[in-house]
Amino acid sequence: QVQLVESGGGLVQPGGSLRLSCAASLSGFSLYAMAWYRQAPGSQRELVARITNGGKTNYTDSVKGRFTISRDNAKNTVYLQMNSLKPEDTALYYCNAQFLFRGYWGQGTQVTVSS
Repeated sequence: QVQLVESGGGLVQPGGSLRLSCAASLSGFSLYAMAWYRQAPGSQRELVARITNGGKTNYTDSVKGRFTISRDNAKNTVYLQMNSLKPEDTALYYCNAQFLFRGYWGQGTQVTVSS
């Protein structure tokens, strides 16, 4: 059974940093494009960052220069380093794995940015 397990969320002050991890029990992990999405209360889920199986990355404009997505294929894990966090980054962050027509989601980890 495929599982994506996110961790690393929490409460942080504005300007602080967090590192999210997503551990995937996924055969052929290196073939998958991995992504982080987020959903704030009352808002739609949005793509935050994505990394292809070849390592190419893209980010939503609001996090460019502050967030970095990376992957470790040997550990079947994808990371999201979040720096200079802002209150508007507060959301439930989800990990996503996509390969052709197969897509999987984690349960999410809460990030709250507040003083």
